[in-house]
Amino acid sequence: MNTPADLIVEKEIKFDHKKNNLNSTSENNSYKQEILKEKGQREVFCGLTGIVWLHRKIQDAFFLVVGSRTCAHLIQSAAGVMIFAEPRFATAIIDEKDLAGLADANEELDRVVSQLLSRRPDIKLLFLVGSCPSEVIKLDLSNAAERLSKNYLPNVKVLNYSGSGIETTFTQGEDACLKSMVPEMQQSKGSKEKKLLIVGTLADIIEDQFSRLFKKIGIENFDFFPPRNSTDLPEVGKDSVFLLAQPFLAETATELEKSGAKHIPAMFPFGVQGSYEWFLSAAKEFGVSEEKVTTVLNPYISRAKHAVSKSLGLLEGKSVFFFPDSQLEVPLARFLHHELKMNLLEVGTPYLNKKLVAKELFKIPNETQISEGQDVERQLDRCINKNPDLIVCGLGLANPLEAQGFTTKWSIELVFSPIHGFDQAGDLAELFSRPMYRRKKIAALKPKKENFGVTQ
Repeated sequence: MNTPADLIVEKEIKFDHKKNNLNSTSENNSYKQEILKEKGQREVFCGLTGIVWLHRKIQDAFFLVVGSRTCAHLIQSAAGVMIFAEPRFATAIIDEKDLAGLADANEELDRVVSQLLSRRPDIKLLFLVGSCPSEVIKLDLSNAAERLSKNYLPNVKVLNYSGSGIETTFTQGEDACLKSMVPEMQQSKGSKEKKLLIVGTLADIIEDQFSRLFKKIGIENFDFFPPRNSTDLPEVGKDSVFLLAQPFLAETATELEKSGAKHIPAMFPFGVQGSYEWFLSAAKEFGVSEEKVTTVLNPYISRAKHAVSKSLGLLEGKSVFFFPDSQLEVPLARFLHHELKMNLLEVGTPYLNKKLVAKELFKIPNETQISEGQDVERQLDRCINKNPDLIVCGLGLANPLEAQGFTTKWSIELVFSPIHGFDQAGDLAELFSRPMYRRKKIAALKPKKENFGVTQ
């Protein structure tokens, strides 16, 4: 039998009053939140799935998973790419000989890497990605990466990180990957000019949109991390400030702070409110007035509000329940509550870094249950008892819940889809309204029972 879940009460957090109509909180308001911490069985992808979007972003990098056939099938299926198409990821299969200690795994790994690099001369950065099997046999990929780097530099740099389900969940794979890249960034020479670093993998189209908006606001000196090419790693140092585009990059943020960079606390750019506050936080750090930010962003805000409003009819007043999956849950819950008027029943997240999402937590209603970690059976019971109109959950839970008559949204779509910024706010709202629309259409197709006047 599972032990009772631990309950903790977070300390009071206070924020300054904002005059802009996107914020209605008072300076005197305080926020107290009971957070349910659970430790039990989980339903979540491992960190290997991050390779799907990372290999598309860093265009001269290759991700070599040291794992099992299950690892290979997972990534291949998630990416929707057949291996004979030669994508920039692969799996070095650990077989029975390796597990039994009958073969030298390091020699085999050296052989595989040699074959790979001779076949793919375009690779400039090679990641050795740990998995559950490589963790089990205690294969030291850190030493392997260091050894291989010495062999292949200056043409190829070899790094390593763990995507193991023992150590990571889903989006933590990106966090581990970016953390491994930070020590490779050149230390800036300490110029007086402040530099902005936008941290987190973004679709190229969103990166381009953000670049235009930062320049219009008056911030010219900025870089994105990770870059599109590994040879274009930005500098970092005491003159650097960084803004997180994703809420799941806790270890990367810590590593950047160790390198001298300063974190800018901000909401995350999901929906109109989050996007505005995100840009405003950066602008204030660079001495740009709120009036200028509002003037520049007003046309984008108006368009985004109009796009979001199209989903209001299906979502306003409806209830939603989040199962933990990607660490995007708290910012997305804020978006659904404030911009689409949904009622939040429970917001579950795998890990809750209170420092990074403090401004988001402040926007969550006090009556909403926030849970960290998971005991899936208990959470399913709570969900079914609360009977939500919409459930945001992983693939493994969606079909069983649909079979019971619930409407679900696959949380993985929220990671794989471009949802950041003003131009994507309407698309983000539609990701949640689409299942509700589908349910409505299915209900309309069901034949109505005719009453032939028989009294029962």
